[in-house]
Amino acid sequence: MATFLYKLGRLSFRRRHFVALIWVALLTLAGVGAASAPTAASSSFSIPGTEAQRAFDLLEKRAPEASADGASARVVFKAPDGEKVTDPENKAAISKTVAALGSGSDQVARAADPFAAKTVSKDGTTAYASVTYEVTSMELTDDSRDALEKTTDDARKGGMTVEVGGDALQAMPHTGATEIIGIAVAAVVLVITFGSLVAAGLPLLTALIGVGIGVSSITALANALDLGTTTSTLAMMIGLAVGIDYALFIVSRYRAELAEGRDREDAAGRAVGTAGSAVVFAGLTVVIALVGLAVVNIPMLTKMGVAAAGTVAVAVLIALTMIPALLGYAGRRVKPTGEKGRLFGGGRKKAAPAQAAPAQAPQATPAKANLGTRWARFVVRRPVAVLLLGVLGLGAAAVPVAQLELGLPDDGAQPTSTTQRKAYDLIADGFGPGYNGPLMVVTDLKGADDGKAAAAAVRKRISGLDDVLAVAPPQPNKAGDTAIISVVPSSKPSSTATEDLVHAIRDEAGAIKADSGADVMVTGTTAMNIDVSQKLNDALLPYLALVVGLAFLLLIVVFRSVLVPLKAALGFLLSVLAALGAVVAVFQWGWLGSLFGVEQTGPIMSMMPIFMVGVVFGLAMDYEVFLVTRMREAYVHGESPHEAIVTGFRHGARVVTAAAVIMIAVFAGFIGSSEQMVKMIGFGLAIAVFFDAFVVRMAIVPAVLALLGRRAWSLPRWLDRALPNVDVEGEGLKDLAGTASGTDGKRVPTGAQV
Repeated sequence: MATFLYKLGRLSFRRRHFVALIWVALLTLAGVGAASAPTAASSSFSIPGTEAQRAFDLLEKRAPEASADGASARVVFKAPDGEKVTDPENKAAISKTVAALGSGSDQVARAADPFAAKTVSKDGTTAYASVTYEVTSMELTDDSRDALEKTTDDARKGGMTVEVGGDALQAMPHTGATEIIGIAVAAVVLVITFGSLVAAGLPLLTALIGVGIGVSSITALANALDLGTTTSTLAMMIGLAVGIDYALFIVSRYRAELAEGRDREDAAGRAVGTAGSAVVFAGLTVVIALVGLAVVNIPMLTKMGVAAAGTVAVAVLIALTMIPALLGYAGRRVKPTGEKGRLFGGGRKKAAPAQAAPAQAPQATPAKANLGTRWARFVVRRPVAVLLLGVLGLGAAAVPVAQLELGLPDDGAQPTSTTQRKAYDLIADGFGPGYNGPLMVVTDLKGADDGKAAAAAVRKRISGLDDVLAVAPPQPNKAGDTAIISVVPSSKPSSTATEDLVHAIRDEAGAIKADSGADVMVTGTTAMNIDVSQKLNDALLPYLALVVGLAFLLLIVVFRSVLVPLKAALGFLLSVLAALGAVVAVFQWGWLGSLFGVEQTGPIMSMMPIFMVGVVFGLAMDYEVFLVTRMREAYVHGESPHEAIVTGFRHGARVVTAAAVIMIAVFAGFIGSSEQMVKMIGFGLAIAVFFDAFVVRMAIVPAVLALLGRRAWSLPRWLDRALPNVDVEGEGLKDLAGTASGTDGKRVPTGAQV
């Protein structure tokens, strides 16, 4: 592989005009596709194999009007202190508002008057009107939203409190200025790392091009492939982080090769042949982790993973081709490692032309002891103490995981300043928390002798269960073979009591069928959230086994060792558990919640554990591959195990640190998102990268390798013969020594080995 990538790097360097043109053309094509694509509708959410989905599918066949997925708004009215909504003046104002809601847009299907629908609280202080639309929330026009907001604003002028819940006013998630700050931090770190604006700009430029192609492609295909609204945000988050990192490693290796005395074309080829090999395998681990989300069998999650994996693949290809092409354009403005120049790349400083290089082996400058070297020597001298401190520290951070509660957020998790949250609180205060998430019990009456009697018996049986506040009369479909019973729990939708009630109704289904012949299934948003959480929990271990197993086999091929991949996998488990512990402490317990904009604590999003396992594992292996391949490279070239650790840190610690800081900054930029899901993912990934890069890879990994010694790099002979030799460390490139061509096409010696 190293030889192939070496040739690819040199070809991209020489044919830089052609390579740059291809990527610009792809970016333009994707941009045009995104601009001309129809507006994407809301992604259809389905969870195959669950009772909630079976019930929903049954409704689509027998009562399609009840399963419509159009947007909805719940307009809540609260009378001024000392008054009631039933007072003549308030009642007239509410009726007028409902009439305006029904006629305010041609997208409105109907607006239900609360006095006719009997949605008035017992104390008469609160009422709500349900507004349904013929289109999804993503298809609502600005005129429809403006009409809804204007009508409610007019209603407030009469003195009543009026708030709007539901998804009709749901806005697209935004990240705000923090995302820009994250990119700015990445730029500063790159400038400090390279000491040149030109060298620092290359990773940023290529990462932005890669993300632009990926996100534009997702936008162009969103309507056709039914992609969710958060898919592009996830792809941007991961694509930007890995795109900068992959380019950073290749540019850093290019500068190191220049410091060895190689001409620029050969240095670009060797950078792609060595660091590029690590990029390929690091990218593969991320792709495996993201595509592996298909194991969960939730289409929305699968699409998110595949789309993000596609963006990562684009980032890898750009790093392997466009980076050497841009290095060709940059020329002498990118300096060798250790050579100081102007911030802007050295200007017009005169130097001998490349073709005038003397035909003799270049002499490498003796390596100075940098911070990475000193730290590695410290760890090698005290491996046991460093190992224990790292493991105990991550173990302490992981303690909150023992109290992890999973669920899916509803309007109760919205910021208190939003109208959705205010409407949620008004409903909870006026009617009871369960009215924010009623259960929909679907009763199949085809097997019953008397459908009406069977439905009435089901209602009576459910009414006797614990935590039931109210049970509405059965609503049969036109054929009379299916009835819908609305059940209002006493507890809020995201509580364990409501989850217990769902299971209790399902447990009664067998007895109900035996008594009346009716099949009973529970669905609705609350029940679907519960089923999603259960499905994700059940899939976590199989997913972990698949992803870690495949990556373990891949790393055995890369490192030609069994113990190194095993250590990498165990270190990942430590970092992901510690990161989940931090997520629980902030988002569930509220520790430092105000610092991260968490206004409402509650259960952790159900997909967070499995999502973090997938993404963090892929990203963790990035640092493992980049850092440890440099150690193996030194070991293969004759250094002792301890010397190889120090060499790996001398060449890789600064770059890995910069890459980790950049990735943390990019992920942390999404903490400012208005979407709770994006905010939680951004925080979780940022803290996970911090734990994995600085505790696991920088401390635990060298400590373990120091304790293992030569055993770390051993491989059974039968396995060594069976595995393909991918040559990540560039051993095959030494055969090219003395035969590399210079930039003028003449053959000149290349000197020292990689």
